[in-house]
Amino acid sequence: MGPLSLFRSIYDLDTLDTRFTSSASVPYQTVIDARSDPATSREPLGKNLPVQTSPPKWRTPEFYFYYIIFVLAVPLMFWIPYKVSGPTDHRYHKYERFLSDGWVPGRKVDVSDSQYHTFRENLPYMAMLLLFHPLLRKAWNTVYPAPGRSNDSGGAARLEQRASFDYVFAILYLFILHGFSAFKVLLILNINYRLATGLPKRYIPLATWAFNIPVLFANELCQGYHYKDIASYLAPPLVEWGAWMDSYGGLMSRWEVLFNLTILRLISFNLDYYWSVDKRNASSLEKKQLDASQLSERDRVTIPADFRDYTFRNYLAYAVYAPLYLTGPIITFNDYICQSKHRAASIERPRTIRYAVRFALVLLSMELILHFNYVGAISKANPVWGEYTASQLSLLSFMNLHIIWLKLLIPWRLFRLWALVDGIDPPENMVRCVSNNYSTQLFWRSWHRSYNRWLIRYIYVPLGGSSFRTWRQAARSILTYLLVFTFVALWHDIQMRLLIWGWLIVLFMAPEWIAASLFPRRKWESRPTEYRMLCCVGAVGNVLMMISANLVGFALGLDGLEVIIKSILQDWSGVIFLITSCACLFVGIQVMFEIREEERRKGVTLKC
Repeated sequence: MGPLSLFRSIYDLDTLDTRFTSSASVPYQTVIDARSDPATSREPLGKNLPVQTSPPKWRTPEFYFYYIIFVLAVPLMFWIPYKVSGPTDHRYHKYERFLSDGWVPGRKVDVSDSQYHTFRENLPYMAMLLLFHPLLRKAWNTVYPAPGRSNDSGGAARLEQRASFDYVFAILYLFILHGFSAFKVLLILNINYRLATGLPKRYIPLATWAFNIPVLFANELCQGYHYKDIASYLAPPLVEWGAWMDSYGGLMSRWEVLFNLTILRLISFNLDYYWSVDKRNASSLEKKQLDASQLSERDRVTIPADFRDYTFRNYLAYAVYAPLYLTGPIITFNDYICQSKHRAASIERPRTIRYAVRFALVLLSMELILHFNYVGAISKANPVWGEYTASQLSLLSFMNLHIIWLKLLIPWRLFRLWALVDGIDPPENMVRCVSNNYSTQLFWRSWHRSYNRWLIRYIYVPLGGSSFRTWRQAARSILTYLLVFTFVALWHDIQMRLLIWGWLIVLFMAPEWIAASLFPRRKWESRPTEYRMLCCVGAVGNVLMMISANLVGFALGLDGLEVIIKSILQDWSGVIFLITSCACLFVGIQVMFEIREEERRKGVTLKC
């Protein structure tokens, strides 16, 4: 394999996640078997080819023109933020204090973002844990071998072995991470488990939401329930003991900061249990004539676990599964149990190695950006944004969105890599680069994808989904989206700007839905080029709205966005820059269209 072929394999969709290249309803073992089957070796191993795809456009005069635009525009997009991020800029002294010594000669590094700075400082320890945890599991398996494993077609012995290790490690992990606060986490987990298994079936959903949503808010408002504060209310003489217990908070004393993800797993367990009541996994498998060791990804999620698997040990092992506890990705309880019983066929060593290389390249990209673009430090220094030109302000903000994307992507991929090494295959959270999106709706399917799948399974579908066939259905669907994104905003944090962000997302989806109904593809089948151009114009508007919504929610807020808009529109140079930017976006989106068309030619159809 040559260097170019190796590079392509690293950035192949199949390397990222086999869910992108194979059907969710087909067991992945079938895909593996097809590789050596002469009858199917020439057929796509992934999803079915669409009925019709357009001829490739990569070598057409239109795209040669686009390549010229790319060669000119992309370097300029990096050059402008770089020029205002160095000692030669007259504003450098205002934010220099937020920079640290870097490893790139002659450059400092911007680690002003506390979230990424914490991750960066602890990366060596997390890398050691990634290696130590699977080795410790192997040692556990040697000391406690699975009895009768060779004859265990149902996987009960493997589940017993894996879940026992996960249970013991989870308890140790909690106390190492959170110190005495581990008792608070265990108490919340225990109450949630009792609600699911102790109440009559009809009360489980209501009790689940009525408990977990207030806990989500209470964790934040009470700042993790300090023992000192609890003692001052319940037992004043024990206040000093409470203060002493608070002082031993482990490696991560603020356990409540990342507990939002655990809340999702608690809800997943309760609702999976609720849907399993009065059902038996064996009967579901027998009825569909399925092999329990070769279930498809969809069956792993939707077919309930055996009723005997809903034990507190399995529940705790799942809720505090070490590789996914802090950041995810999120898997359902049913999927965790199924993969614990039978190793997913999609976990193959060559793919895992390529995934690790891809993670290292992403980490390198982030490091280089932070060495040459100081947008975080500039923002931290409370700058006078009016001193920056429209192009500088816009591209600094655009680069800030990429830094936000990368600082989320890197931990997600690291911990997913840890899970893959440990034998669990969770969904990939990021499908595409943040710059490779043109649809608001499809963007949110690919951003934090495991969370999106969780929302669909546990909120969106129970609320009735969406349909835009009639105005009444459209109104109900918009209300559903508002409820979903309100939950998303509050789940992230209790802040008004995040609520505004969530509602803006729904507002910005509406033009896309309206355009799809006014300009259906079937009416343009005889004019594909005109339809592609029309879609691209609408997509440019979508991209501008998505950038605005994310700047409000995760970067600048409404005030910052207002400053950017005023800076752009205050004179003709800003207006010309806006027109030029839209033209560049138009070119970029045409390339995005062709990338997706190329995927369809290979039999891959991603809804994102």
